[in-house]
Amino acid sequence: MAAAAGVSQGTASNVFNRPEVVREEVRERVREAARVLGYAGPSPKGRLLRAGKAHAIGVAAAEPLDYFFADPWARRLMAEVARVCDARGAGLALVSVAGGRQVAWSIESALVDGFLLRCGGRELLVEIAQRRGLPFVALSLDTAEPDVPAVDIDDFGGAREAARHVAALGHRRVAILGIGLGDMAGRVTPEAVRATRFVNVRERARGFRAGLAEAGLAEDAVPVVAVANDGGNVGEALGPLFDGLAPPTALLAMSDLVALEALGWLRARGLRVPGDVSVAGFDGVPEGAESRPPLTTVEQPFARIAERAVAAILDGPLPVGREVLPLTLVVRGSTGPAPDAGA
Repeated sequence: MAAAAGVSQGTASNVFNRPEVVREEVRERVREAARVLGYAGPSPKGRLLRAGKAHAIGVAAAEPLDYFFADPWARRLMAEVARVCDARGAGLALVSVAGGRQVAWSIESALVDGFLLRCGGRELLVEIAQRRGLPFVALSLDTAEPDVPAVDIDDFGGAREAARHVAALGHRRVAILGIGLGDMAGRVTPEAVRATRFVNVRERARGFRAGLAEAGLAEDAVPVVAVANDGGNVGEALGPLFDGLAPPTALLAMSDLVALEALGWLRARGLRVPGDVSVAGFDGVPEGAESRPPLTTVEQPFARIAERAVAAILDGPLPVGREVLPLTLVVRGSTGPAPDAGA
């Protein structure tokens, strides 16, 4: 292309990379030669590889791409990651490996400096990221992996504070709405909860039970009912509990999404929140502050998670194993005194 335009290779390169140092008539001659030859300009990928830095972060999940926009937790986290990247002038790429290993190329070929992984363990995303050789930080890691750099939250401590809160309000008939326990709604045994591979589910259940045990509630007195992660079958899970002679006066949900679905179900059934039933969630998604009534929740430090994770990729150092951040109990209008507390 340089020969066709009658210029040196250096001048042709400057036309595309430093056009201000080339006279206008020469720029036009080189560009016309490029058009004739079908040359679109230097490869952005090649330029980034030569520079050794893309100044961009990939966020990868095992779910389809619409997960980043449909799930309230993912939306809130992505908003904070985007805010941090904007402030640093860094790009952001969303990567899905929902199809499994056959689409691992989406991680292996992304032009990024490193990855934030929303994953359930090393069996997929972590292994692919390790093969790529770029730095990565796991977020919401569902398994105990001491050699995987991760920024995580104190699920146990946050759940215990929520349980202490409802117990202090006088609630003694409490049920736990569990996620990650299968898509079939219904009561599950304590052994099944302890056997799940999801660390966050086990830790939240353990925290709820620890807080309630301080008020004298034994494990077998606190039912755990499985609910689908999207809360779509919450009615099937709650129906048998509220059809009984001594329905719960408080619900501790393992996610805000499930808690919000429970609020809608209770309202449709004619039960008052918190007059008849108190509800507490877990995550701190924005929708909880806008619900009717506003949702009491255990709030994750989304801003701190994003700032630490992005800085680890762009600046280092990576976390050594699992860094755990504390949570905050946000008390709102969905929790109140137990209706029978004075009886």
